[in-house]
Amino acid sequence: MRLINYIKDTKGELKHVSWPTRRQAFIFTILVIAISLFTAAFLGLFDFIFTFLLENFVL
Repeated sequence: MRLINYIKDTKGELKHVSWPTRRQAFIFTILVIAISLFTAAFLGLFDFIFTFLLENFVL
């Protein structure tokens, strides 16, 4: 019986959720992709710089 009550309660709670519109979901998706690409480029730049410094000055 606990599983059935859990499912009923979950279904009731999902009715209170404020779901994003299709436009909001699209904008948020593009935003996540853009931030991920920026972060990858930022970390890649530092990786390139540190690799260059290690190869030329340390090793």
